[in-house]
Amino acid sequence: MISPRRFGRVLVANRGEIAVRVMRACRTAGLESVAVYSDADRDARHVALADAAVEIGPAPAKESYLSIPKLLEAAKTAGCDAVHPGYGFLSENADFARAVTGAGLVWIGPPADAMEAMGSKISARKRMKAAGVPVVPGALIGPFEEHEEKISFKEISSLGFPVLVKASAGGGGKGMRVVHSPSDLSEAISSCRREALAAFGDSTVYVEKYLSAPRHIEVQILGDTHGNVVALGERECSLQRRHQKVVEECPSPAVSPELRARLCQAAVEAARAVAYVSVGTVEFLVEPSGAFWFLEMNTRLQVEHPVTEEAFSVDLVALQLRIAAGERLPELPAAPAFHAIEARVYAEDPDAEFLPQAGRLLVWIEPSGPGVRVDSGVISGQAVDVHYDPMLAKIVAKGRTREEARRRLVVALRETVALGVTTNLSWLGRLLESDPVVRGETHTGLLETLLLPALPPPPDEVLAAAASVLSGPACAAPGVTKSSWPGPFDTPFRMGNGA
Repeated sequence: MISPRRFGRVLVANRGEIAVRVMRACRTAGLESVAVYSDADRDARHVALADAAVEIGPAPAKESYLSIPKLLEAAKTAGCDAVHPGYGFLSENADFARAVTGAGLVWIGPPADAMEAMGSKISARKRMKAAGVPVVPGALIGPFEEHEEKISFKEISSLGFPVLVKASAGGGGKGMRVVHSPSDLSEAISSCRREALAAFGDSTVYVEKYLSAPRHIEVQILGDTHGNVVALGERECSLQRRHQKVVEECPSPAVSPELRARLCQAAVEAARAVAYVSVGTVEFLVEPSGAFWFLEMNTRLQVEHPVTEEAFSVDLVALQLRIAAGERLPELPAAPAFHAIEARVYAEDPDAEFLPQAGRLLVWIEPSGPGVRVDSGVISGQAVDVHYDPMLAKIVAKGRTREEARRRLVVALRETVALGVTTNLSWLGRLLESDPVVRGETHTGLLETLLLPALPPPPDEVLAAAASVLSGPACAAPGVTKSSWPGPFDTPFRMGNGA
């Protein structure tokens, strides 16, 4: 058991909507927050919201947000006594966690040992097997000497094709390939190893049986320093593009109470196997039969945590702060009171293979209304920089039923205005109105084949409105409103060319 540690000033070692989310929880808890920022983020929203801010270097993340020495120096300069890593960047970096605690600061996150245990997918698989948690059948590809290749290929062939090649240290779909025939296996392994080495500094990969149409279900877990571990329901995360989630919801429309109980129990056992403390997520692949398999554990707060918060009426970041201070977990709801759905809004062009976009966000107007929540890190006039993740915001809607939540989210997306940078707002709205999503019949391969209806071109008055913004201070032409364009799921200011 860890002795209670009180703290009053928190360095938030992240940026954008992540930092904004953590800072709001700190303020609610009566804690001061300190922002860090690169040259590119000098005028960013998270800098303005913090109680203090420290510049940490040039725009490239490796020279600023990923520099452990600079982050520790910022904490010292600002008089911080705790560090919250947010999610992304160094949030699952055991060296950073140890450096923070070694500097005498409180680390608001899981122990470094738990990060290391679950950071390697191969190590995690071994631990889960030992804990009795089912894992997808697979085989390891290690140093990949010539003789080892033959042995591994024989073992892989016994799994049956297709198979999935995955980087052991990977995440976000990097170092991952689906292989449909033995003749393609060698090249897939080689390319995954190269990509994994470049992205994570570790070329180790493994191969597992590919499940063609499973659901991606994750369970929210929390552990305190007193040995208590609880699971707080599940999230449906099957709507993915290139292994990256785009829409999430809580609870899953496909999980029965009996399956939920089994998933939550497996997640708790997984967390106990690594003495987990703080907030984290255990992810599973679930087949139509109800069979499920351990996928991985994220030893951090997840991007999609707001749907759990809205469904269960809890604040997971506030609970993180209390756990880090040595408090026991409070009694948490046994079941969700609402249904919540989240859509990730990106600066990207769906008509150009979802290529990330950069530029200046001239106008940003967030939606509102019953059950609508927006977690964003941008403001009008802010630059969207090429050096960072292109996510602008997460728009969440909750309702008494799944259909009410879905309809509210569609309206919220329609009311969101993003001018100056091309976004996926229209695409998200059409996705949420597609038949499989309306019926809740989703799986991880759906977006590879789903055809969405085309968006009609904007009328002349909408083009004039956009032109007026680009040429002067006005933000709309006379007579133009959000509802004046009959296109079903877009704002009047979103153009295909980013205008």
